[in-house]
Amino acid sequence: MSGPLSSSSWLTIRVQFILAAVFVVAGFSKIVDPPGFAHQLHNYQLVPGIAINAMALVLPWIEVVCGLALFFGIARRSSTRILGVLLVVFVIALGINLLRGHPIDCSCFSTATVEKTEAERLRDMKWAIARDVGLLLLVAQSLSASRREERV
Repeated sequence: MSGPLSSSSWLTIRVQFILAAVFVVAGFSKIVDPPGFAHQLHNYQLVPGIAINAMALVLPWIEVVCGLALFFGIARRSSTRILGVLLVVFVIALGINLLRGHPIDCSCFSTATVEKTEAERLRDMKWAIARDVGLLLLVAQSLSASRREERV
Protein backbone atom coordinates (compact mmCIF):
# COMPACT_ATOMS: atom_id res chain seq x y z
CA MET A 1 0.00 0.00 0.00
CA SER A 2 1.73 3.18 -1.13
CA GLY A 3 0.75 6.56 -2.39
CA PRO A 4 -0.24 9.90 -0.92
CA LEU A 5 -3.00 8.51 1.30
CA SER A 6 -0.87 5.81 2.89
CA SER A 7 1.56 8.41 4.23
CA SER A 8 -0.93 11.17 5.01
CA SER A 9 -0.55 12.03 8.68
CA TRP A 10 -4.17 13.26 8.70
CA LEU A 11 -5.39 9.84 7.59
CA THR A 12 -2.93 7.87 9.70
CA ILE A 13 -3.94 9.61 12.93
CA ARG A 14 -7.60 8.85 12.25
CA VAL A 15 -6.84 5.24 11.33
CA GLN A 16 -4.90 4.80 14.57
CA PHE A 17 -7.76 6.32 16.58
CA ILE A 18 -10.24 3.94 14.92
CA LEU A 19 -8.03 0.94 15.68
CA ALA A 20 -7.49 2.17 19.23
CA ALA A 21 -11.21 2.62 19.85
CA VAL A 22 -12.13 -0.78 18.42
CA PHE A 23 -9.58 -2.67 20.49
CA VAL A 24 -10.10 -0.76 23.73
CA VAL A 25 -13.87 -1.34 23.55
CA ALA A 26 -13.44 -4.99 22.52
CA GLY A 27 -10.85 -5.67 25.21
CA PHE A 28 -12.74 -3.94 27.99
CA SER A 29 -15.89 -5.97 27.36
CA LYS A 30 -13.83 -9.14 27.89
CA ILE A 31 -11.93 -7.83 30.92
CA VAL A 32 -15.16 -7.31 32.86
CA ASP A 33 -16.28 -10.92 32.26
CA PRO A 34 -13.30 -13.34 32.21
CA PRO A 35 -15.45 -16.46 32.80
CA GLY A 36 -17.76 -15.51 29.92
CA PHE A 37 -14.81 -14.86 27.63
CA ALA A 38 -13.19 -18.16 28.67
CA HIS A 39 -16.44 -19.93 27.76
CA GLN A 40 -16.46 -18.23 24.34
CA LEU A 41 -12.81 -19.25 23.76
CA HIS A 42 -13.73 -22.83 24.67
CA ASN A 43 -16.51 -22.78 22.07
CA TYR A 44 -13.95 -22.19 19.29
CA GLN A 45 -12.55 -25.66 20.02
CA LEU A 46 -9.08 -24.55 18.92
CA VAL A 47 -7.26 -23.92 22.19
CA PRO A 48 -6.18 -26.64 24.63
CA GLY A 49 -8.31 -26.55 27.76
CA ILE A 50 -5.31 -25.82 29.95
CA ALA A 51 -4.63 -22.53 28.08
CA ILE A 52 -8.16 -21.14 27.94
CA ASN A 53 -8.27 -19.39 31.31
CA ALA A 54 -4.83 -17.82 30.82
CA MET A 55 -5.84 -16.59 27.37
CA ALA A 56 -9.11 -15.20 28.73
CA LEU A 57 -7.15 -13.17 31.27
CA VAL A 58 -4.27 -12.00 29.05
CA LEU A 59 -5.74 -11.45 25.57
CA PRO A 60 -8.14 -8.62 26.51
CA TRP A 61 -5.35 -6.73 28.29
CA ILE A 62 -3.17 -6.98 25.18
CA GLU A 63 -6.01 -5.48 23.16
CA VAL A 64 -6.55 -2.64 25.64
CA VAL A 65 -2.87 -1.83 26.19
CA CYS A 66 -2.11 -1.81 22.46
CA GLY A 67 -5.23 0.25 21.78
CA LEU A 68 -4.29 2.82 24.44
CA ALA A 69 -0.71 2.92 23.16
CA LEU A 70 -2.01 3.74 19.68
CA PHE A 71 -4.37 6.36 21.07
CA PHE A 72 -1.58 8.11 22.97
CA GLY A 73 1.02 7.62 20.22
CA ILE A 74 3.27 5.35 22.29
CA ALA A 75 5.08 2.52 20.47
CA ARG A 76 2.69 2.96 17.56
CA ARG A 77 4.47 0.61 15.19
CA SER A 78 4.81 -2.21 17.73
CA SER A 79 1.21 -1.80 18.90
CA THR A 80 -0.04 -1.82 15.33
CA ARG A 81 1.95 -4.96 14.53
CA ILE A 82 0.59 -6.76 17.59
CA LEU A 83 -2.98 -5.78 16.70
CA GLY A 84 -2.37 -6.95 13.13
CA VAL A 85 -1.20 -10.34 14.37
CA LEU A 86 -4.25 -10.60 16.62
CA LEU A 87 -6.54 -9.79 13.69
CA VAL A 88 -4.92 -12.48 11.54
CA VAL A 89 -5.38 -15.00 14.36
CA PHE A 90 -9.02 -13.94 14.78
CA VAL A 91 -9.70 -14.31 11.04
CA ILE A 92 -8.08 -17.76 11.01
CA ALA A 93 -10.02 -18.91 14.10
CA LEU A 94 -13.33 -17.71 12.68
CA GLY A 95 -12.47 -19.14 9.25
CA ILE A 96 -11.65 -22.58 10.65
CA ASN A 97 -14.96 -22.72 12.49
CA LEU A 98 -16.82 -21.43 9.45
CA LEU A 99 -15.25 -24.16 7.29
CA ARG A 100 -16.19 -26.73 9.92
CA GLY A 101 -19.76 -25.45 9.84
CA HIS A 102 -19.40 -24.86 13.57
CA PRO A 103 -21.45 -21.74 14.39
CA ILE A 104 -20.04 -19.65 17.25
CA ASP A 105 -20.40 -16.16 18.63
CA CYS A 106 -17.19 -14.32 17.84
CA SER A 107 -17.21 -12.68 21.31
CA CYS A 108 -15.48 -9.68 19.80
CA PHE A 109 -17.40 -6.99 21.66
CA SER A 110 -19.49 -8.95 24.14
CA THR A 111 -19.28 -12.20 26.03
CA ALA A 112 -23.06 -12.42 26.44
CA THR A 113 -24.75 -15.32 24.72
CA VAL A 114 -27.54 -14.23 22.39
CA GLU A 115 -30.18 -16.62 21.11
CA LYS A 116 -29.55 -17.05 17.39
CA THR A 117 -30.08 -19.76 14.85
CA GLU A 118 -27.11 -21.59 13.38
CA ALA A 119 -27.63 -19.77 10.09
CA GLU A 120 -27.57 -16.40 11.88
CA ARG A 121 -24.36 -17.30 13.72
CA LEU A 122 -22.67 -18.46 10.51
CA ARG A 123 -23.73 -15.23 8.79
CA ASP A 124 -22.39 -13.18 11.73
CA MET A 125 -19.09 -15.06 11.50
CA LYS A 126 -18.76 -14.05 7.84
CA TRP A 127 -19.43 -10.41 8.77
CA ALA A 128 -16.86 -10.61 11.59
CA ILE A 129 -14.25 -11.93 9.13
CA ALA A 130 -15.08 -9.12 6.70
CA ARG A 131 -14.82 -6.55 9.51
CA ASP A 132 -11.47 -7.96 10.63
CA VAL A 133 -10.12 -7.90 7.07
CA GLY A 134 -11.18 -4.24 6.90
CA LEU A 135 -9.35 -3.58 10.16
CA LEU A 136 -6.30 -5.34 8.68
CA LEU A 137 -6.39 -2.82 5.84
CA LEU A 138 -6.27 -0.06 8.46
CA VAL A 139 -3.31 -1.79 10.09
CA ALA A 140 -1.57 -1.94 6.69
CA GLN A 141 -2.14 1.80 6.15
CA SER A 142 -0.75 2.64 9.57
CA LEU A 143 2.33 0.46 9.13
CA SER A 144 2.94 1.80 5.63
CA ALA A 145 2.77 5.37 6.85
CA SER A 146 5.07 4.71 9.80
CA ARG A 147 7.59 3.06 7.45
CA ARG A 148 7.59 6.19 5.31
CA GLU A 149 8.05 8.38 8.40
CA GLU A 150 11.16 6.39 9.32
CA ARG A 151 12.69 7.01 5.88
CA VAL A 152 12.15 10.77 6.00
